[in-house]
Amino acid sequence: MIRSSLPLVALLAVTTASAGAVHGINPADINRNGDACTDFFDYANGAWRQQNPIPNYMDRWSRRWQSGEFNKEHVRDILNELSAKTDWPKGSAGQLAGDFYATCMDESRVDALGSKPIQPWLAEVDALRDKAGMQRMIGKLHDVGVFVPFIVYAGEDLHEPSQTVAHIYAGGLGMPDRDYYLKPDQRFVDTRAKYLEHVAKMFELAGTKPEQARQNAQTVFAFEKRLAEASFDNVQLRDPKLLDNPTAFADLAKLAPSFDWAKYFDAAHMPRNALNVTQPRFLQQVEEELATTPLPQWKTYLQWHVLNTAADSLSTPFVEENFAFNGKFLTGATEIKPRWKRCAEATDNQLGEALGQKYVEKYFPPEAKAKMQDMVKNILLAMDDTIRGLDWMDEATKKKALEKRATFFPKLGYPDKFKDYKGVVISRDSAWDNVVAASRWNVADNRSQVGKPTDRSRWGMTPPTSNAYYNPSQNEIVFPAGILQPPAFDVTATDAVNYGAIGVVIGHEISHGFDDQGAQFDAQGRLANWWTPADNKQFQAKGQCVVDQFEGYFIEPGVHHNGKLVLGESIGDLAGAKIAYRAYLKSREGKGPEPTIDGFTPEQQFFLSWGQWRGDETRMETQRTMIQGDPHPVAKYRVNGPLSNLPAFRDAFQCKADAPMVRAEKDRCEVW
Repeated sequence: MIRSSLPLVALLAVTTASAGAVHGINPADINRNGDACTDFFDYANGAWRQQNPIPNYMDRWSRRWQSGEFNKEHVRDILNELSAKTDWPKGSAGQLAGDFYATCMDESRVDALGSKPIQPWLAEVDALRDKAGMQRMIGKLHDVGVFVPFIVYAGEDLHEPSQTVAHIYAGGLGMPDRDYYLKPDQRFVDTRAKYLEHVAKMFELAGTKPEQARQNAQTVFAFEKRLAEASFDNVQLRDPKLLDNPTAFADLAKLAPSFDWAKYFDAAHMPRNALNVTQPRFLQQVEEELATTPLPQWKTYLQWHVLNTAADSLSTPFVEENFAFNGKFLTGATEIKPRWKRCAEATDNQLGEALGQKYVEKYFPPEAKAKMQDMVKNILLAMDDTIRGLDWMDEATKKKALEKRATFFPKLGYPDKFKDYKGVVISRDSAWDNVVAASRWNVADNRSQVGKPTDRSRWGMTPPTSNAYYNPSQNEIVFPAGILQPPAFDVTATDAVNYGAIGVVIGHEISHGFDDQGAQFDAQGRLANWWTPADNKQFQAKGQCVVDQFEGYFIEPGVHHNGKLVLGESIGDLAGAKIAYRAYLKSREGKGPEPTIDGFTPEQQFFLSWGQWRGDETRMETQRTMIQGDPHPVAKYRVNGPLSNLPAFRDAFQCKADAPMVRAEKDRCEVW
């Protein structure tokens, strides 16, 4: 039954949109046997999910994910056009993206080469005779994006974000995170057994005899387990204060004296400036491995990570084995993605701004960017109004919060200046060699920023990407052209639909500037406190409400969300929906209300749009993986959790006070 804020007689009297007018939500997606006030996730697009089962090659499915996969068809069409032409100027965007894709698509050649493309790498590791050579090999692997056992990556200085420094991160694990190596739960025990089988099979495919391959797997697992024991868990990784460990270059030797840091930085062409060690305890464990682990075990470990990184660029047996563990077992997908999709993704991943130039020309017209700019402006103003209206924050903290909001820097669609990929050599000889060439350039490009003023024109996502992000150090919200497509954003949809979908995403990213992580960064992007003690205490209590709410959401008996892990994303969803709704109402001032369409008021369309955009059907295997390590809740609770706190949702669907989608006032969470 449809719940409405208008009586039935009034509904019948309202004029619906005429042919050719802007459209509302998708009424056919709604589960008419459901109830918006009982389970809005089921109601908003339960019919669509029933009629559109998850494709075998996907781990989740909704109109959002369908749109993302359809977007890859646009990318494929561009790449087919680029790759059909063989006389592009060498080094041009067309030549690089076209040849990379064509070589990836040449499956017969990839299969004929087998493991030959990586044999020189495996042989070079096997030929190592001392740990000095092994350290040089670590540097060579880092050069091409094989980051073991640690990662060095350029990023803003946490205390002076106008400058870029090197950050040293923990890395070197083959499973998703530390808990897979350590937790006693049966699902982790089963995963460890599968991982050992997987590592052994990959070594066998590369030519190692079965018994030796099994021994290699045990060596790899034991090595990685020791690294896992010294690594932060996923909740700790969300605490920027824990990751803030400024270190003078000379002091690196105190953490890992056995590693020749001077040679590493010199070979990487990075200055020996001050840097940040995100996990000192991990680096001490690396020192322990350098000092005590025999060279043969190091060699086995490094060879495994070459295999693991290269697998999807090698012949079919490698691809299928990699999918068997990382796809089928961990996500529940039963079929590998079509080759063209994997090749399109790989091209975007490695040469995204070369491809992106062509993408935005076709699929992101100026009028779309102009409408997005208007929406972002309105939602930022709504955030201002929200901050001013808070009854729990004093004027001193409000002033600081408004100063921070005023420095937000939106990026929409694509960079003003695309990367030129100068010096990258892409040919049609070997897919893996092309990955190496592109990775080498991307790593060098990142390293080139160390010791320089931060370049705010750089993007962390490619233009075709169907996603968005917030960067606290630059206080920027970024929306690539790939997400600014239907159903998230549609210039032919009502404002209610657009504000309910991409508007909530915009609000979500803005809210990240004020979630449990973002709130620790000031208006200049510095990791610095701008709160009064009393207000900070209030803020923490409001966050704890969200933690407690999500701790109560189970995906199966005994398995529930980790409220602290999903706190930031859940604050983002809660505040995002609230301020996007506020911005929508503000956008209609002076224009009058939008029409009721298909029996749904504009207010209902807003919330239905969010439910339909975010309403993923998700395989249970993927839900278990998400619960373990993903800071995002599973889709059902991303829809129901925030909306159950909002009086505006209750009013839009005339929900009773005791309805499941209405949290009691004493339990209601409101942060912003």
